[in-house]
Amino acid sequence: MDLYFQKPDELVKLLCERLRKERLTQQMTQAELAARAGIGVNTLSNLEAGRNVSFESLVRAAMVLGRMNELESLFLPKLDSVDDILRYEKSASRQRIKKKIDNQRMTFNVSFNSSNSSPKKI
Repeated sequence: MDLYFQKPDELVKLLCERLRKERLTQQMTQAELAARAGIGVNTLSNLEAGRNVSFESLVRAAMVLGRMNELESLFLPKLDSVDDILRYEKSASRQRIKKKIDNQRMTFNVSFNSSNSSPKKI
């Protein structure tokens, strides 16, 4: 199976099909899975159909189906060297990236011409 998709909607369709197959493999109805996951049947139906639902709903369904390992590994950092590990540990404590401030500021002198009331740059 080709896992390199051209469009995000193709990946969404594949994942939704897999979710539905997993539910059926575990012999669960939509109502059963929804009740155990604490989500509505319509929400689960929308999830399996590829419609927008909250990420939490997906996580809840995955938990009930016993598929949390896949989600937990989704955004693990790629640490290929000691430098990568050190950089990751250093960045983990940062809350957000700070903007760089340009030390040079442009200032304009503005004067009014007596014959014209609009400002003029000089």
